[in-house]
Amino acid sequence: MDPENITRRIKEFQFLGLTASRPLQYVLFMAFLTVYITTWFGNLTIITAVITDHRLRSPMYFLLGNLAFIDLSESSVTVPKMLWDLTLQHKVISFTGCMTQIFFFHFTGGAAIFFLMVMALDRYVAIHKPLQYLTIMKPGMCVGLVAGAWLGGFVHSLVQIVLMVRLPFCGPNILDHYYCDVPQVIKLACTDTFVIELLMFSNSGLLTILTFFALVVSYTIILVKIRVHVTEGKKKALSTCGAQITVVCIHFVPPVLIYGQPFQKFSGEKALATLFTVFAPMLNPLIYTLRNTEMKNAVRRLLKRNLFSEKKLQVGFP
Repeated sequence: MDPENITRRIKEFQFLGLTASRPLQYVLFMAFLTVYITTWFGNLTIITAVITDHRLRSPMYFLLGNLAFIDLSESSVTVPKMLWDLTLQHKVISFTGCMTQIFFFHFTGGAAIFFLMVMALDRYVAIHKPLQYLTIMKPGMCVGLVAGAWLGGFVHSLVQIVLMVRLPFCGPNILDHYYCDVPQVIKLACTDTFVIELLMFSNSGLLTILTFFALVVSYTIILVKIRVHVTEGKKKALSTCGAQITVVCIHFVPPVLIYGQPFQKFSGEKALATLFTVFAPMLNPLIYTLRNTEMKNAVRRLLKRNLFSEKKLQVGFP
């Protein structure tokens, strides 16, 4: 069927959501709202600590602050809409809203994937070239790497959305999910999507798998280097790399399972999707704070300063 001869009739898509049970939807609303508030609190705390604490001036903490910003951006693409829909019986999104959500979902998600590669590069340089670390990872280089990660996410997302908006959608319009994403929406197109799905797989699934494999190899090399050659600060280096490996697994395992299987639906897709859209942005700051002594101390200092300021205000204004 020629797409040019089909008039697009779909104006909106309807979500089936996470569950049809109204009592369970209210329970999920409270649980996910708590997670979302914690996500904002945790990531904003890291960003504020990195900006205000002079002890966190190394490239690693600059990158960590930017990862926190990406986590906030990524969670805000899907979670607010999901929370709103959990309070409604009829869950819909306009066609334009759906395409917009897909664009920003893959924009922020792609940026996160490329950014985790940047953080692996940072650890590689810190372990293999410790004396030249600050020379190599200078501020201009760090800013360029961050900008490159966002640019990579933008190009990745732009390719997805350009392929999507050209497809004809004439019905049905039911999405068995709680947000718009390529694997679900593309199956509603009124045309043969084999070639498009193959292109989508190469742009999402294959990219995710290859990047994950590259990161696993990189961190394996880094860990071997730490165990064999590093003597001073070995515990700190292992702790930092362990935190980053944990974050990489949380970010990559669900997308590999979802996007690495083209032309078929993954049975646990919605449950896995909540892991990297809802929980991963909350877990990242917890992981880095609990496993990094300097960050833990910086957060304590930040909270003490805020509490001290509040006490001074209370004394000044009884």
